[in-house]
Amino acid sequence: MELKGKKVLIVGLGKTGEALCRFLLRRGARVRVSEKKSEEDLGGRPARWRERGAEFETGAHRLESFLGADLVILSPGVPPLAQADAAAARGIPVISEIELAHAFLKGKIVGITGSNGKSTTTTLAHLILRDAGLRAFAAGNIGKPLISFADGSRADDIYVTELSSFQLEHTRDFKAGVAAFLNATPNHLDWHGSFEKYFAAKSKLILSLGKTDTAILNRDDPLVWALAGKTGAGVRAFSRRRRVARGCFLKEERLVLRNEKETPFVRTSEIRLPGLHNLENVCAAALVGGAFGVPARSIRATIREFRGLEHRLESVMTIGGVLFVNDSKATTVDATIKALESFDRPIVLILGGQDKGADFTPLRKPIRKRVRRVLLIGSSAEKIRAAVDGAAPVEKAATFRELVRKGFEAASPGDVVLLAPAATSWDMFANFEERGRTFKREVRNLARKAGGR
Repeated sequence: MELKGKKVLIVGLGKTGEALCRFLLRRGARVRVSEKKSEEDLGGRPARWRERGAEFETGAHRLESFLGADLVILSPGVPPLAQADAAAARGIPVISEIELAHAFLKGKIVGITGSNGKSTTTTLAHLILRDAGLRAFAAGNIGKPLISFADGSRADDIYVTELSSFQLEHTRDFKAGVAAFLNATPNHLDWHGSFEKYFAAKSKLILSLGKTDTAILNRDDPLVWALAGKTGAGVRAFSRRRRVARGCFLKEERLVLRNEKETPFVRTSEIRLPGLHNLENVCAAALVGGAFGVPARSIRATIREFRGLEHRLESVMTIGGVLFVNDSKATTVDATIKALESFDRPIVLILGGQDKGADFTPLRKPIRKRVRRVLLIGSSAEKIRAAVDGAAPVEKAATFRELVRKGFEAASPGDVVLLAPAATSWDMFANFEERGRTFKREVRNLARKAGGR
């Protein structure tokens, strides 16, 4: 792909947008950035890039900028834009950052997608490869943008890349050598418009594979497993419910790798990640390692040391016998249900944030079974209340300080106060990380008052 002299429009100046600016300017492209945020909100970043030769428009996306470009690159999470559709209708390529990276990157890409568990699986798979002595890098949503590696990439590099539906939506030729599809539940319906469109975007990762590639698929998810008959790749399955012909499965409290023979490689008691769903994530990560020839003993050693990620069922502190758990990354209904299933004791559940078009009624059954009280916050609070009312007592709070205090007051010793919101953080915070850290800060404040440890 020749970029020198080409007029390239970058839409969005987040981490990915800045990485694109850096790469494209080095390649001699004529770069323009379109950002809906105001110049003031962006701080000094536009000025820095103007000094390097980029042009900027802020406060709105101008149609003429899209129609005047030779190439439009959308940052992850940029909502559907009529301007981008108009450019595509004129024959102007509209792509995502990973599509551009694929055209220039040396080495092999491992793509990991799914509605839940992407970050945990990506991180663990990267560690399995790195600990085995391979040149592995974490990329995509969990690490640096993939384009950041392009200039310095080598043929023996492996890029373990967390991929969202937003990124995959605008790909044409992007292809991974190893691809894992973890699960599929309704998500980002406000962005895609329907579950069918969301699933179609995710499925592109698997359907683009060729016969020399490897597809790692969830045998227990009917929608995901149906792709096994549609991909040209060699398929490896993972399951915690049944034995599989090739792949990884749960058998008598052990995870087993199976190709021609079965190799038990780690006991479930050795896995430090809570929740049955994390057994699936571990299986998928182990299969990534297996695809690159990492021995079972090395895979086991990495798994035994892995403690999980911040904001994913993260134990924060115990105060007066009450355990506070931060699962701020649980931004879908399915992720919240899996979080609830990870505990065998009563739960005070914190829900709410910005709605993504989700149906919250599937929460009723697990709430009725496991939850002592529901605490609500954020713009989706009343929608959630309507969906779960009657399954458990429901109460609303205005701030996270109030949430934590009310959670502690509602709990008894031995209970869990669980932040697993089933919604995004964007109504109150910049991201789920900020939300999770705010929750943890307020728990520590409560501990200082209560003398907890």
